[in-house]
Amino acid sequence: MKKTLLAIAAAVLVTAMPAAQAQWVVIDPTNLVQNILTAARALQQINNQIQQLQNEAQMLTNQAKNLTSLPFSALNQLQSALSATNQLLQQAQGLSLNLTQMETQFAQLYPAAYSASTPANQMALDASQRWQNSLEALRTAAKVQSQSVQNFASDEQTLSDLVNNSQSAVGALQATQATNQLLALQARQAIQAQQLQVTQDRAVALEQARQAAVHARAAEVRNRFHGAGTPYTPSPINFYGN
Repeated sequence: MKKTLLAIAAAVLVTAMPAAQAQWVVIDPTNLVQNILTAARALQQINNQIQQLQNEAQMLTNQAKNLTSLPFSALNQLQSALSATNQLLQQAQGLSLNLTQMETQFAQLYPAAYSASTPANQMALDASQRWQNSLEALRTAAKVQSQSVQNFASDEQTLSDLVNNSQSAVGALQATQATNQLLALQARQAIQAQQLQVTQDRAVALEQARQAAVHARAAEVRNRFHGAGTPYTPSPINFYGN
């Protein structure tokens, strides 16, 4: 029995060997090359897709950078400097800065002419108040000038910080925000210059108005000195009847 099984196995092996040899012989080289080229093209497509995905990832990264907000704001410094100057103007003494109140005070203290019914002591009080107004206007102008000088150091530091942040901006949004803050600094300085000019012009205007009121008061005093009667006119006198 054992010998019979060995004989059958040997016969199967002898029969299978030619079949295996036939399989190696029928391989088509052209088909093999075509398959390799197909695989290469597929690999190239995969590489192209990977490159495309990398480009899209880089684009998304750049977009994220462009949307990144600037981590620096000079708004508080700018508002603080502007508020300090505004506070000086609000504290200004003398003639009111409110338009309606100013018109009433100006008409009372700086008349074009005094009437004969105006008491002398009232004219004296008006003159004293006009002098006080001129003094306070000059004081306010000097304060605003001093505040402007103090703001120079702060402006210099703010400008340096904004330029540094603008140069190191990682995206379009940061660069735009830095530019906007630079424009805000320029606007704040322009407003400060306007405030300073207003205080200086106000001081000059009040002094000129005071001088005009001095002339009006002097004219009325002169009229009262001359009186309402006929002024004295010299005439020749004959002592000897000649």
